[in-house]
Amino acid sequence: MSADSRRDWGAAADAQRYGKPERGWRLRLYTIIFEADTRAGKTFDLVLLACILLSVVVVILDSVQSIARNHAALFDLLEWTFTILFSIEYAARLSCVRRPLRYASSFFGVVDLLAVLPAYLTLLLPGAQYLLDVRILRLLRVFRILKLAAYVGEYRALGSALSASRRKIFIFLSVVLMIALLMGTLLYVIEGPERGYTSIPVSVYWAIVTMTTVGYGDITPQTDFGRLIASVMMLLGWGILAVPTGIVSAEMTARRFAQREPTTRSCHECLSEGHEAQAQFCKDCGAKLPPHQRDPP
Repeated sequence: MSADSRRDWGAAADAQRYGKPERGWRLRLYTIIFEADTRAGKTFDLVLLACILLSVVVVILDSVQSIARNHAALFDLLEWTFTILFSIEYAARLSCVRRPLRYASSFFGVVDLLAVLPAYLTLLLPGAQYLLDVRILRLLRVFRILKLAAYVGEYRALGSALSASRRKIFIFLSVVLMIALLMGTLLYVIEGPERGYTSIPVSVYWAIVTMTTVGYGDITPQTDFGRLIASVMMLLGWGILAVPTGIVSAEMTARRFAQREPTTRSCHECLSEGHEAQAQFCKDCGAKLPPHQRDPP
């Protein structure tokens, strides 16, 4: 499925979920904000993407003390500029859909709210005693980066693959946690508290760190049997890390093949059928295929 097709599918899903207006200024505003098949819609998306990226850059630079001290006024001006722009966008989204509460409670609705809410909350927490809370609220602005997912079709494809794979991933994680629990308990018995394995939770923490090949080194086995188990877990970790990637990749591949346009193209050599429209050679015998002729509309 092409990027344009994914955008069209996403726009249709949004229209069904949030309620597309039938006429008037709300319909025109909805077309600009939620659909990208017009020049105004594409321009709106590009401008919004640029604002999101710039606002995240401002958040990152504002966390660097040396830069923040020298450009505090500029960062404050930019922050409130982005906050006002995102507030207008959020209000426009709520006003142009027929089910504003459904949009407000959706994932992207919550993200849009998080993009502006911290700046307004800082106004309600004045005083030096609240500086830490204000700092935390300001750092929440980084959630604006999640707004990018609404404008890139590939995010939707990845999200769909993750959602479809959630049961397999849950089962896989359950198996990994059981292995970590068993191995951690075994190391707790073998090594004991005197070697740093003071409890089963601490030993399970060591098992997870070892299986993920992170290896902090704060706790290490000292007996030969303990090192043997650790070596097995390290080798096991290589295979474990590849499983979730394989699950998601297989789901994305299956969806890609399922969404391809079926054709009745057949090979003149081996007579196999079902070749894709863009295929140039037979998938079975490798012979060159004749040009694909689309049926007239």
